[in-house]
Amino acid sequence: MKILITGATGFVGQALTTALLQKEKIIVASVRQKSAALSPKITQITTGNLSPSSEWCDALNGVDIVIHLTARVHIMDDASADPLTEFRKVNTASTLNLARQAAGAGVKRFVFLSSIKVNGEMTDLRHPFTPDDDYIPTDPYGLSKYEAEQGLLTIAKETGMEVVLFAPLWSMALV
Repeated sequence: MKILITGATGFVGQALTTALLQKEKIIVASVRQKSAALSPKITQITTGNLSPSSEWCDALNGVDIVIHLTARVHIMDDASADPLTEFRKVNTASTLNLARQAAGAGVKRFVFLSSIKVNGEMTDLRHPFTPDDDYIPTDPYGLSKYEAEQGLLTIAKETGMEVVLFAPLWSMALV
């Protein structure tokens, strides 16, 4: 099984690549630039910064599963004139570009690291988020992740590629 991982040099990516190597999976890492932090057993494909026009042909060659961890994340004191546009460019448009190309390359499964923020800013222990909740993202980051999820579900319906969405709880603030 051949797996493409975006964000392989990040916090989650490094732990994931280590675990997958122990299971003897073939790993391709999409990286901005070559990294000594990754095992020499991992094939590194330099893709530069993620953009809505990134070309993924080389990275997707023979890949069965894409695990997409890369994102524009919470930025304190964001200096961009239009943060929502910047979040959408990376988290929504770039993700959907990769997913469309993955489906076209015959990838069977696309795993997307989303965010609990697609459900809103906070909950409490008496009323945790559930799958039946209405989604209420209230910030640019959460909205961009929500829009990516919706686009991925559409791509899954159109192409038959399995899409897996997961939102780690460590990004959730409890009251």
